[in-house]
Amino acid sequence: MGIATNQQISNYYDFYRDKEIIFSKDILRSLRIDPRQIYIKCNGAQWPCIINSTSFQMAKIILGTKGGAFAQITKKDAPPASLRFCFIEPDNEPLSFFIAGKVSEVTPYMNSQELAIITLTYTQRPPDDLILKLGTLIEANINSVQRREERIVINEDSKHKLNIDREESIIYIQNVPRRCILRDLSFSGAKVILLGLSKFIQDKEAVIRFQFSDPIETIDIKGTIVSADLIEGRQDIVAASIKFDENQVPLSYKIHINNYVTMNRKSFLEAQARKEEIAAQTAGTQAAAAKGTTAAAPASAGNMKNGSQKQAEKKTEDAIKTDNRNTAPARDAQKKEAAVQPAQTQRTGEKTSPQ
Repeated sequence: MGIATNQQISNYYDFYRDKEIIFSKDILRSLRIDPRQIYIKCNGAQWPCIINSTSFQMAKIILGTKGGAFAQITKKDAPPASLRFCFIEPDNEPLSFFIAGKVSEVTPYMNSQELAIITLTYTQRPPDDLILKLGTLIEANINSVQRREERIVINEDSKHKLNIDREESIIYIQNVPRRCILRDLSFSGAKVILLGLSKFIQDKEAVIRFQFSDPIETIDIKGTIVSADLIEGRQDIVAASIKFDENQVPLSYKIHINNYVTMNRKSFLEAQARKEEIAAQTAGTQAAAAKGTTAAAPASAGNMKNGSQKQAEKKTEDAIKTDNRNTAPARDAQKKEAAVQPAQTQRTGEKTSPQ
């Protein structure tokens, strides 16, 4: 099992806090609970008990009505009690912890006068280890129904994620073992390739074996071969599809398949989130660039307008200077003529004046 995040544990606690798990032999084996190490502790002493069921908010245990534990925890104003869980980890080391609670209900077990079911309501949130183990189990059961037909193609990547060392396996058809190659898996069935004739395999009962490495375990699942198709180009090799008997699928197998499915879904969601983040960053960059271009456009227009105005003023000044140069000789001639005319008039007046 991969490393769980705090968010995943919180989701398990929020979504499944009211889900009650009744401990069957399959569940005890899948969770690797040591039933001999389950104790109820009260008033400084502890007694062995049978765990009947649990959720994230309460647990139900079975006690003998003649024992000291029953007398202590059911008496009036009884002190708080604690329930001890014990799991065996993959490295065979025990993992144990206590959960504090108080007795909220006492009922006879199957109308027996000698046994009673004690309901212990937790007064604290269970440890993350219990939330993770029970949450994984509940999620596997839910997905085994909702995603029962999703196929996992066997390749190097899926073998690694499923903790299957190799794709070669064994299938028992009418109690006769045959070697086969795994092609795909699902919650509800599997497809294998094996030597044989389809007419002797079709609709036969079969048991297929799976070997997992983490934790190390061998799982046999009973089913029926619902189809056996010849491989193209070969008359002696068939691809057989096995439909599992739903009542024969162990919980540990469901957990392996669920771990792969949830891991792939998590990778897909992370990839989608990265894609959306990159798209948002790109859109932001483009928006900023467009805003900068829009802000620069009026300034450019103003600069163009000022440049055009300056060019027009310069042309006007040049035209005035040119006109002044062209009209300067004419003005000079007029000045000379004006200066000459008075002198001529004076000379003329002297000639015409009487003696």
